[in-house]
Amino acid sequence: MTVLQKKSDNPVAHLSAEDIEMIGKELDTIRQEVRDSLGEDDAKYIRKVIDVQRKLELGSRAALLVSMFPPAWVVGTVGLSVAKILENMEIGHNILHGQWDWMRDPKIHSTTWEWDMASPAEQWKHSHNELHHTYTNVIGKDNDLGYGIMRVDEDQRWHPMYLAQPLWNFINACFFEYGIAAYDLELGKNLASKKRRQNPEFKAAYKQVLKKIRNQAGKDYLVHPALSGPSFLPTLAANFTANVVRNLWSHSVIMCGHFPEGVETFEKKSIDGETRGEWYLRQMLGSANISGSKAMHIMTGNLSHQVEHHLFPDIPSNRYAEIAPKVKDIFDRYGLTYHSAPLYKQVASAWHKVIRLSLPNGWLAETTPKNAPAQVIKLVRMTTGGKKVRRELSKAAA
Repeated sequence: MTVLQKKSDNPVAHLSAEDIEMIGKELDTIRQEVRDSLGEDDAKYIRKVIDVQRKLELGSRAALLVSMFPPAWVVGTVGLSVAKILENMEIGHNILHGQWDWMRDPKIHSTTWEWDMASPAEQWKHSHNELHHTYTNVIGKDNDLGYGIMRVDEDQRWHPMYLAQPLWNFINACFFEYGIAAYDLELGKNLASKKRRQNPEFKAAYKQVLKKIRNQAGKDYLVHPALSGPSFLPTLAANFTANVVRNLWSHSVIMCGHFPEGVETFEKKSIDGETRGEWYLRQMLGSANISGSKAMHIMTGNLSHQVEHHLFPDIPSNRYAEIAPKVKDIFDRYGLTYHSAPLYKQVASAWHKVIRLSLPNGWLAETTPKNAPAQVIKLVRMTTGGKKVRRELSKAAA
């Protein structure tokens, strides 16, 4: 049975083992129906998106050739930002998931595609497709949840270093592609000892990432600015801005997928003997959607349908909106909460959780304007007083 982190209210307590396996069978049926219906219209969709993205990038870079003029800089920067988001979210992410492999087009295939990101495609596929999608929201197994640098659940012991996690999260958002590259390399763990640093596999992967970063930086910060001649500096600034915008957008969308309040996390033992139905149930409880327009869904790479994506990661993203009502019906019939809200609400909820968990358990909820000075003193004592003081104050609060 899927084991949640220690919760006072278990959202699946009312489900029997038979219910869970029936959920799995219903979801298998939905998946197979979509797989059986894939055809030319789907192929036209992804080819059209790729064509639009490439023309948008080309037009934007052409505008930046005269970016010394402010209107051209604005048009080029906005266009390039959108083009980079499309390439990253709706194209690269989904192609590398193998969503379009059924087309057997060698140019649009998970084994041949390389994207406009610092992280090499092969390394990302391992950390994301193989690890994150297998161990979704399992504390200690799914490092996508907090990327190994944040406290993501109340059962994780609080330490003063977590006070900085809102800052780390913001910095990570601004330079997200490099954070992902470091995460894919498991940089913290592999640099921790001489033996790991000298591991041939790590050294080869590290060199691969450095090569990819050099190529990306050379393209955006040397070649294209140089082609702009007198507009070198404005083009350089435009490329930097577009990359930051893409990073902030993708970080926000991805954070909304698994981190808003109410989304569940799981113990390591949750995957011991896990059945197909239980795996599906974990994806359902551990994901959240973003509601919005069709344009917004495309700009998120349809990760606004994160629930559907985690249930069916290899189904083409253009089909998620179609199957979402069927998936929600299963949630409703089995008494489960289908987490969905507009982007601004999901982003606010995720950031609230980041801040709440950066503080000792209950500290934020206990703090009012009246007791704020006493709460600050308590926080200072917990920060500077050592483990014994933290344990005593935590017990007193409980």
